[in-house]
Amino acid sequence: MVKDFESLVALCDEELCHREYLGSYYARLLSHWEKLRIWLTEQNITEFSEEVGNNYLEAVYGTHLLPVKPSVKIREGFRAIRMLISYQKCGEFEFRCPSVEYTFEGNMGKLALDYLDFCRIELGNAQKTLDNKRLYLYDFSKYMDDAGMMFSDLSIEMIEGFFKYKRYSLSSRHNGSRVIRHFLRHAYDEGRSEKDCSVYVLKDSYRKDSKLPTTYEEQEIRDMIGSVERASAIGKRDYLVLLLAAEYGWRAKDITRFRFEQIDWDKNVIRFDQHKTDAPVEFPLLSSVGNAIIDYLKHGRPKSDASEVIVSHLGSNRGEALSSPTIHSIVTKYLRRAGIKGWSKKKHGPHAMRHSLATNLLKKNVALPIISTVMGHQRTETTNVYISVDYDKLKACALPMPPLRSSLYSGEVSYGKI
Repeated sequence: MVKDFESLVALCDEELCHREYLGSYYARLLSHWEKLRIWLTEQNITEFSEEVGNNYLEAVYGTHLLPVKPSVKIREGFRAIRMLISYQKCGEFEFRCPSVEYTFEGNMGKLALDYLDFCRIELGNAQKTLDNKRLYLYDFSKYMDDAGMMFSDLSIEMIEGFFKYKRYSLSSRHNGSRVIRHFLRHAYDEGRSEKDCSVYVLKDSYRKDSKLPTTYEEQEIRDMIGSVERASAIGKRDYLVLLLAAEYGWRAKDITRFRFEQIDWDKNVIRFDQHKTDAPVEFPLLSSVGNAIIDYLKHGRPKSDASEVIVSHLGSNRGEALSSPTIHSIVTKYLRRAGIKGWSKKKHGPHAMRHSLATNLLKKNVALPIISTVMGHQRTETTNVYISVDYDKLKACALPMPPLRSSLYSGEVSYGKI
């Protein structure tokens, strides 16, 4: 964790440049960091932390939580400080500034914290999974404590009342149900509840795969890759990133963790365990990818002892592995530069390249099991979602309208004579 304030600002500044933040907004963020720098000097503080950032927000705005309906100036001020806090904690900028502090109180809050410890220690849940569970458990435990309810008071009607009160979207309702159901079952297994209240959480028919994936046509992908200016070092790096996303369909984490040891030059293959599933995958080392790797290593990559192939080029983070948001920013940058129609209204990160690869393979009549292998899916059923965006083949499935043989529909018989 980077504690030195100046080093942290340099890293965040580099990340902003990678994401091509607009000049005026970028300048305003820097001005907020300059105000923080002056405040730190007055307080004789050189190291930054979440506590320091919150103290600054309290001193300037009277709160460290984003107010309801804040002005643009206040929102940008909070955003600038929260950027430093979130980047220091996890190497990424958080999606939005928090307006709620998830402090668990009361008996139900204590049980929720115990459950989260169980998920972390016994189940080995990742931090992102724990943060997701924390959100739903905070809502549920606060709802119960505010109403003075215990496990014995729960029923189907009470659980449904909670979901109606929160007005979750269908996907949030689905995810929240799974978390709460498992929490209630754990409470019963641990003897905290006399009955298994998980049965009161009704199952739903929501399917994540019901949403159509965002895809781009092959020509759009070619235009995007062709828009890279490959004479510069950063251009050579970005070109390699786009090839890995478009030709292989790699996720952002797999690109950032792409290491030298995963390349078998003798057999022309790349092997690694996927970050998301830990499932082993193997890809042929395409000539385009191999040449891009060699060109980047010879003429673009900064001197570095990092085991990752692709590294940062700017600032104090030079020579270190990239973060996932930077991969997203690189893809977005070249979709914009290539002038792809409607890109800003669609998903425009590396996952959109992954979806596009699967869809375009399907359009070329590649069998689903092969596409599943390429994508690293553990079940062929996961790949079936791409069938829904192959409109030409869906049209071929439509049955012709049978001829009408009834005199009623042909108009030969009037209603008065029936």
